[in-house]
Amino acid sequence: MTANAQNAFTFPYHTCRNISSPEDDNSERKVYAGHAPASSVLELEDNENVREYLVDVQGKQRRSPTLVHQAIRKTLTDTPDIFSILNGGMVIVAKSAVVDDKAKSITLESPSIINGSQTQGELKRYFAKNNSDPEFEPSIRYEIIITRDAELVAEISIARNFQNDVRAISIAGRKGQLEDLEQAVRNFFPDVNLRKRETDLVTGEDDGFLDTEKLIQVTFALMPPEILKKISGAGDQTEMTNKAFSYSQKTRCLKLFQKMVDDNALEDVSDCFLDLAGPAWQLYEKWKSHPRFKGTRLRSIERDKAGNVVSVPDGIVFPILAAHSAFVTPDAKGKWAARIPIAFNDEEIIEAAAQAYTEIANSSPQLMGKSKACYTTLHRITSIYARLATKTNDLFA
Repeated sequence: MTANAQNAFTFPYHTCRNISSPEDDNSERKVYAGHAPASSVLELEDNENVREYLVDVQGKQRRSPTLVHQAIRKTLTDTPDIFSILNGGMVIVAKSAVVDDKAKSITLESPSIINGSQTQGELKRYFAKNNSDPEFEPSIRYEIIITRDAELVAEISIARNFQNDVRAISIAGRKGQLEDLEQAVRNFFPDVNLRKRETDLVTGEDDGFLDTEKLIQVTFALMPPEILKKISGAGDQTEMTNKAFSYSQKTRCLKLFQKMVDDNALEDVSDCFLDLAGPAWQLYEKWKSHPRFKGTRLRSIERDKAGNVVSVPDGIVFPILAAHSAFVTPDAKGKWAARIPIAFNDEEIIEAAAQAYTEIANSSPQLMGKSKACYTTLHRITSIYARLATKTNDLFA
């Protein structure tokens, strides 16, 4: 296999063996393994990995070091001579490779770490701490997989990272399952970027990311029950109708989304979901700071010094969003939208929500978000307006 000079990366090594299996050879893959100087991996990209270095990126602290990071640091500081034995090493993918036994180096085309970003991050920290010239440079074990199969690279990245408890959002992002969703939301929020890996920060600022998991939750809350039930199991029909799961089961919502995207038989469900994603987020933002909550005196609502509503708890917002699913209908071209009846007013649903909050949920937003009775109470109100609007054609387009 030859390396493309334009995307070539020189990888020095101590030892290198071709460990390709017969299956690899039959599929035109190569697998190399061995030991390399730790400095060999410092400049490698990790764009094919489902997770990047979790402590800091571009010099910005993202989260505190985990026990894994602390253990790597301790080994590098105290016993760097046994680092290659204690560390799990690094897995790298590349499109092609040229091995030079005489120079003890491999020229790789478009290489990327797919497992070992935490190790690389700690090695960078170790070298920086020692002004790029540590007294002892440890070795690192490596495995290099040579393939041009992009789908296989994604599968390898996911599989090799499962032992590190990769978040489902990183897997969905790596598999490209969020691209259509991002485009659908951009029809309403042109500058939005969806969070596609666990290290993407949701800051609420211009350089932040939209909370993709929350977006999926609120979209499921708004979807019509008869559409949503198509992706559920036989035992989930009642729960899908009620929608309480959309508030309390974030991971399940993401898995249902992935199931919907992967199953061609659910294309109509996916189309509905994408149509509603932008409007669902608009409704969510509206109700999170709806000014009409100002006079409700609900203690859990965050207010500024002037008493204006800053943030309404999700436990109150989600039953309201789910109630709006009664207004979701397709137009003549099959485009789904929440078409609010002219006769409907926000004050009535707010009053009902406040009553459910105090009388059913015992003034607990968490209990309200999980209470099927709260969802049923609010949905009953919107259903009445939806039926009346259908009879009189009294809808906002």
